[in-house]
Amino acid sequence: MQFLTAFLTGGAICVVGQLLIDKTSLTPARILTGFVVAGLILGAFGLYQPLVEVSQEGAAVPISGFGSLMAQGVRDALREDGAPGILTGGLKSAAAGIAAAVFFSLCASLAVKSRDK
Repeated sequence: MQFLTAFLTGGAICVVGQLLIDKTSLTPARILTGFVVAGLILGAFGLYQPLVEVSQEGAAVPISGFGSLMAQGVRDALREDGAPGILTGGLKSAAAGIAAAVFFSLCASLAVKSRDK
């Protein structure tokens, strides 16, 4: 049942993104940024965490989960470190994901030869 819930939740988030691509003139970069900001805002107000608890990775894996993770990191760092936590908390909580993205991007750039279109 967990897999089905995660699949349906993640799929619903992807359907929203696909509808935005198909029905609006927004660029994929703006849609991506919108999902991060939406996750950040929902995470800041504590509205994204209940969705993650119900759907598990179905809501945590999409890019909106990254925004929520950053909001949670800022909230925790603000509680622990005070005002400097506003600047450091988001990056601290998302450091593993950011490092993985940089590492795998480097691996892909070494494995694939670039060419002009």
